[in-house]
Amino acid sequence: MFGTDAKPAHSEFVKDVTEANFMAEVVDKSMAVPVIVDFWAPWCGPCRQLGPALEAAVNDAKGKVVMVKVNVDENQMIAGQMRVQSIPTVYAFWQGQPVDGFQGALPASELKKFVEKLSAMAGDGGLADAVAAAEEMLAEGAAVDAAETFAAILEEDPENAEAYGGLMRAHLALGNLEQAEQLLAAVPAKIATAAPVEAVRAQIALTRQAEKAGPLDILKAAVEADPNDHQARFDYAQALHAAGQVEEAVDQLLDLFRRDREWNEGAAKTQLFTIFDALKANDPIAVKGRRRLSSMIFA
Repeated sequence: MFGTDAKPAHSEFVKDVTEANFMAEVVDKSMAVPVIVDFWAPWCGPCRQLGPALEAAVNDAKGKVVMVKVNVDENQMIAGQMRVQSIPTVYAFWQGQPVDGFQGALPASELKKFVEKLSAMAGDGGLADAVAAAEEMLAEGAAVDAAETFAAILEEDPENAEAYGGLMRAHLALGNLEQAEQLLAAVPAKIATAAPVEAVRAQIALTRQAEKAGPLDILKAAVEADPNDHQARFDYAQALHAAGQVEEAVDQLLDLFRRDREWNEGAAKTQLFTIFDALKANDPIAVKGRRRLSSMIFA
C-alpha cells in the first residue's frame, strides 16, 4: 500500500485509532457519547479537505461528540468490515451501533449540521431514554407497547432513525410484515440510509426469503451429495437462516465464498452483508463473520 506521513490528531476530542483499540474507542465509547469515525488515507486529496473541517466541527461541540480517524492503508480489516468502498467515508456510532454516515467531502455548514444532529442524540430532551425503554420492551416481548412508544417518539421527532427502525422491527415482531414494508417505503429521505433503517431493510429482505426457503433436510442432502453445487449451498444457507440457525447460515455462505467468490455475481458476499446488516453491529455472529470474510477478501 501507499506510505504515510500522517501525523497524530492533536485534540482532546479527536484521536487516531487502529484495529487494536477500535472496539474500545468506538463501539464501547459510543455507549456514552456519539463517536464519529473518519476513514481516510494520507494520499487522498478529499480526505485532506474533509478531515480538518470535520475536526473543527467536532471541537466546537466541546465533548458532546468525539471523533476517531482510521488510516485505511494501515487498518484494512476494519475498512473491510465496515464496507468502506471509497474514501473519505464517515460513520457515526451511538450506543454500540452505526447510526449515520456519508461519503466524500461536505461543506462546513453540512458538517456542522451532521455534528449537531449527533450531539443531540446524547441529550435530546429524554428521547434517547424513551428509545432505550422501547427497545427494552421489544426485547422482553412487549412488541405492542414498544410500537406505541416508538410511534410517540416519532410524533416528537419524525426523523429519529432509531425510533423509526424500532417501530418497523416491532411490526415485524408482531407479524405485520406488510405494515413494516409500508413504513420502509415512507421513510423520510434524511434517514433512508441510516443504520437502524438499513438494518430493518435487511431484515425484511431476509423475511421475504424465508417465505420461499426449501426443506432443510433435502437441501442439506443436496449439499452433501455435491459440495460444489453452489446453488444448493446458497439455498441451504437461506433455509438455515429461515430456521433461526443464523451462525450456521453464515458458515455455509462463507464456505461458498471460499469456493467461488464470483459465483452468481458475488451472491454469497451480498447475502452475508444482508445478514450482517440485519444484526446489531456488535453481535458476536456479525463480528466473527465480518472478520472471517475480511480475512478471505484480503488474503
